[in-house]
Amino acid sequence: QVQPVESGGGLVQAGDSLRLSCAASGRTFSDYAVGWFRQAPGKERVFVASISWSGVTTNYADSVKGRFTISRVNAGNTVVLQMNALKSEDTAVYYCALEQPSFGLGLTRDTSDYDYWGQGTQVTVSS
Repeated sequence: QVQPVESGGGLVQAGDSLRLSCAASGRTFSDYAVGWFRQAPGKERVFVASISWSGVTTNYADSVKGRFTISRVNAGNTVVLQMNALKSEDTAVYYCALEQPSFGLGLTRDTSDYDYWGQGTQVTVSS
């Protein structure tokens, strides 16, 4: 079983940058497309970005396109979300999860298409 762990969250000011990481033990993490989602207080969990198992295909929500970049490093065993030009509306708990089934392109944005969720990391952007 693969259990992702998110890290890198924190408190920053508007306009700053943060780098989130999603890593997992288990030899099969690199076989899965990975998605990042976020959930603000009182709101539903929504799609942010995703990357295919190969790292070739990426997908972004319109709200973050041009500011966030998703990539795979460490032979595909870590997925990084580089967040630049942060805004107060980016404040949320950020989660990563694995798209089902394996070897996907990461084109889905529905939480029901993802499994093996991490515990989340808090990102707070002060204006």
